[in-house]
Amino acid sequence: MEPKKLSHLIADVSEDELSDLAELFKIFGDSTRIKILYDLISGEKNVTELCEDLEMNQSAVSHQLKILRTAKLIKARREGKAMIYSLADDHVKTIIAMGKEHIEE
Repeated sequence: MEPKKLSHLIADVSEDELSDLAELFKIFGDSTRIKILYDLISGEKNVTELCEDLEMNQSAVSHQLKILRTAKLIKARREGKAMIYSLADDHVKTIIAMGKEHIEE
């Protein structure tokens, strides 16, 4: 991309948006969070299922789930006493797929 075009693109984005985008990408900077997102691509799961799939303890998984929920990358619904987690929307799948495609080039 030519420098002139890049500066035009940046001019169209506010500082707040750039900051928010940087924060979003920070969320993807942790392999445990990526593992959780990958696991949820296959469908909804509760904490116990995520712990079993990732071979991690509940405390560690719950901590990462909170970060992912705060970032609006996953959502949760209550089913009895359990919380059921899923990806927030298809954008999350797209971001992961594009990242994977990029590293495989």
